[in-house]
Amino acid sequence: MNIRNLPTTLGTIVLLVGLAGAVGAAELKIGFVNPARVSSQAPQAEAARKKLEKEFAPRDKEIVAMQKDLSRLETRMQRDGAVMSDEKKLGLQREIIARRRDVQRTQEAFREDFNMRRNEELANLQRRILKTVGGFAKEQGFDLIVTDGVIYASREVDITDRIIERLRQDYRSGRN
Repeated sequence: MNIRNLPTTLGTIVLLVGLAGAVGAAELKIGFVNPARVSSQAPQAEAARKKLEKEFAPRDKEIVAMQKDLSRLETRMQRDGAVMSDEKKLGLQREIIARRRDVQRTQEAFREDFNMRRNEELANLQRRILKTVGGFAKEQGFDLIVTDGVIYASREVDITDRIIERLRQDYRSGRN
């Protein structure tokens, strides 16, 4: 057990004991969902990855082309620098420096934009998963669904596969 999860685990145990006492003689229906598995196996996650790849592919190709151009200039400098006039050599060096800066700025902007969009897509996926888990729990009569901080969950209470299947059904029917 990870000691950092101890307060969460103890809080979960206290909550369960209190909830069980409040329910009294009625049977408590509890489920467990592994959010990491759901996030990695839901078809919506793969769709989001493909969407990001398609969205950022043109910019990635642009960066690759810029890097190739820079490489050609650097190769030219190495190959012809010794026989160039000082003026041409200085001009080529300045162009190489300017192109390097352009490549670096373009790469940094690409990373920032990609990370921002990836985080947006991840947030959308997480909202979708929470909505699915909540709807599933209500339909199936669960009193409590737990995720992280669980030390042990038997197969009987692990509903992760059922949630993934529900997300697959939603995806196939167009309810992303």
